[in-house]
Amino acid sequence: MPYYSLPENIVWTEVAPGNRRAVLSERPELMLVAFRFDKGAVGALHAHPHTQVSYVAEGSFDVTVDGVTTRLGAGSSFIVAPDLVHGVVALTDGLLIDTFTPRRDDFLTPSS
Repeated sequence: MPYYSLPENIVWTEVAPGNRRAVLSERPELMLVAFRFDKGAVGALHAHPHTQVSYVAEGSFDVTVDGVTTRLGAGSSFIVAPDLVHGVVALTDGLLIDTFTPRRDDFLTPSS
């Protein structure tokens, strides 16, 4: 299992219009993922059984967690407990760095 993730080896996958995902590092118990958003792109409301922590590395987002929407900018973060409905709307071009525990195995398959 590789210990390092180098920028030249990162593979971006289009998730939705204006929304791309790259798995940066992963083990069965933990995963680090980058999500790049174009201005106006939506990370649709959804839920999953993983705990998620997200860091706003660039840009600004309206973030909804469990029905509450908050505007977050670069340097902010949020946490999502398992099975809570959450999503984002990119107010500017932006980058989220997400950590999931356990790993999101659905992000490792080519069709996801």
